[in-house]
Amino acid sequence: MAELPDDIVDEAERLTRLARQATEAEEATLYEDRREAILAAHEFRARVRDADDTLVLHPEEWLDDGTVQFDRIEDTDRAVEVSLSGPGDPEAWDDVERHNAELVAAVERDHGPVHAANARVFADFAGNHYAKRVDAIRADAVEEFLTEYYPRNAWPSAEQKAVIEESLRLLFETADAEVPGVTGDRR
Repeated sequence: MAELPDDIVDEAERLTRLARQATEAEEATLYEDRREAILAAHEFRARVRDADDTLVLHPEEWLDDGTVQFDRIEDTDRAVEVSLSGPGDPEAWDDVERHNAELVAAVERDHGPVHAANARVFADFAGNHYAKRVDAIRADAVEEFLTEYYPRNAWPSAEQKAVIEESLRLLFETADAEVPGVTGDRR
């Protein structure tokens, strides 16, 4: 019984969020169809549990005519649940923000205000959009940050733009983690 890989879970979450943000029904359907195709390749299905705004990913074998059959569930740990409303607990968000702020302060202390400004923007993105510590962010979120969020929302100076990938490298290095997905080849 295979587990769902982390990158597939992250992609399913990303596509679910994009579907929810879509302004056209056709666009939302495209994201949902893509999510279902990715999960189907791993023999998993998705549903959003409205009661607590949670994306639930579970094996297809648990279903009969679209309904979960509890007698087919041997190991509930095979299912994955992802909150779509952030951490749910304000104290949990405070912990994420505190951790991220400490990393930003260390980047400023060790590498200066330009890198710290970029690190702060990424920390805000990680905490506010994914409710995660910066060092828990995956490659697809880094790509989203660099291609969508940063150019549209950060209002960086020319100096900040010129060193954004270096800033991310320094931030992740400070967190004792590798920057997922950044190769240094972006132009």
